[in-house]
Amino acid sequence: QVQLVESGGGLVQAGGSLRLSCAASGSIFRLNRMGWYRQAPGKQRELVADITSGDSANYVDSVKGRFTISRDNAKKTVYLQMNSLKPEDTAVYYCNADVTDLRVTNYRSWGQGTQVTVSS
Repeated sequence: QVQLVESGGGLVQAGGSLRLSCAASGSIFRLNRMGWYRQAPGKQRELVADITSGDSANYVDSVKGRFTISRDNAKKTVYLQMNSLKPEDTAVYYCNADVTDLRVTNYRSWGQGTQVTVSS
């Protein structure tokens, strides 16, 4: 019943910035934890950052100080601001959310992914 749609991916230069957005829609009572994962070629999928409904954020060590996760509950949207991008940030980025629907059923929902490519 819940859909997550990512936007903002693309090709960027090393040292540059971009902002990923993920908008949730459907029969949503509340959005709980939301986060971003990524998977690079030949590597395991990893959690990049997540954020609780109370705005407590967690980051993988490799992006601390460079990336910022935030959320706008009125818009049902989570963002990932990515600064000082490096070629090793190249990956498919996936949005994730833990959702409670209008019948108080809990779901873990995933977006389709958006490609981020950082050129040297």
